[in-house]
Amino acid sequence: MDGSIRCHNRVLLLLVVLGGLAAWLPFVNYAPNRLVSGESRALWQMFSALWLLALGLLLTLSFLPGRGVQVATLVLTEALFWLLIWSAGRAATDLVQAGSPLARTSPGSGLWLWLALSLLACSDAIRRAVANSVWRWLLHAQIWIFPLWLLLSGELDNLSLLREYANRQEVFNDALAQHLTLLFGTLLPALLIGFAVGLWCYRHPARQGPVFAVLNVIQTIPSVALFGLLIAPLAGLVQHFPALSQWGIAGTGMTPALIALILYALLPLVRGVVAGLNQVPEEVLESAVAMGMSAQGRFWQVRVPLALPGLLRSMRVVAVQTVGMAVIAALIGAGGFGALVFQGLLSSALDLVLLGVIPVIALAVLIDALFGLGIALLEKSHD
Repeated sequence: MDGSIRCHNRVLLLLVVLGGLAAWLPFVNYAPNRLVSGESRALWQMFSALWLLALGLLLTLSFLPGRGVQVATLVLTEALFWLLIWSAGRAATDLVQAGSPLARTSPGSGLWLWLALSLLACSDAIRRAVANSVWRWLLHAQIWIFPLWLLLSGELDNLSLLREYANRQEVFNDALAQHLTLLFGTLLPALLIGFAVGLWCYRHPARQGPVFAVLNVIQTIPSVALFGLLIAPLAGLVQHFPALSQWGIAGTGMTPALIALILYALLPLVRGVVAGLNQVPEEVLESAVAMGMSAQGRFWQVRVPLALPGLLRSMRVVAVQTVGMAVIAALIGAGGFGALVFQGLLSSALDLVLLGVIPVIALAVLIDALFGLGIALLEKSHD
């Protein structure tokens, strides 16, 4: 019998090694006020027992086999993720109480890296332990229950990011409303246009080449360039037809941003419609014919429902893409979280940049998760 030690989870082992290196990076950064860079505190300086114990346990689990080990890994890494967030809030509270009320405690690079590694370890453990996609989704979702409770309970209020939010709550709410307007103002028209064009291409395969060629060209244009290209024609149109300005149409702002985002959304949507309709099994359609269904009935009652998961995957890509690209739209006055990001970059205020970046990431992850759940439920119902 071979007595050599074997690693059963190389992914976890790699994450543990990276976590050991991250323990030497700044866990939090403490500054007497907003204008001073301040000093950093590493995790091993503040919670030495925490990271040593966590790394030791995870290192041991990476060499053990079995589904139970994956469950234990999930429990441990999830608890570590929660503890890291709580520890950051506790450290900020202690440092603020010991110093000036103007003092700022911000998350350091080590904390961000530890949080990312913990989430990756959780995701890997869920993938190994659970096969059902719906249960995987639920397990991923429950990770965020305790962090949300910490956020709503005020335990994290002394972190500089939350203090920045408290100072700019009205601006943040306006940015959120504008970003959601860009998102839904893009998705709804793009879905209608994309489905119509995709259906037209499906029924006339010879026209797919020219249509996809045009959409591919649009997709290759950089977003900033496309936003800029739309400013002049829209401004000229409003100049010749002043009544358009009463409808909110202008050379800058929401109008060119929405047009550009809709154009970018068309390629994945049209491809998703065509691919989804073409992937319906022929035996299913033959069964529908044997049941006496008409051609129109087969299309709307059989082909479209079976193609729906493919269309949802395309919408998933478009929605996440739009959330990210809407940040760039702030350059032409469309607002949204991009306005906070660029304002923070111009003033060298990292907390303000994060106040715009983190909600964009959270919104993209949330949308991706909701579409993922919908696709999983549809596929399960088809099975």
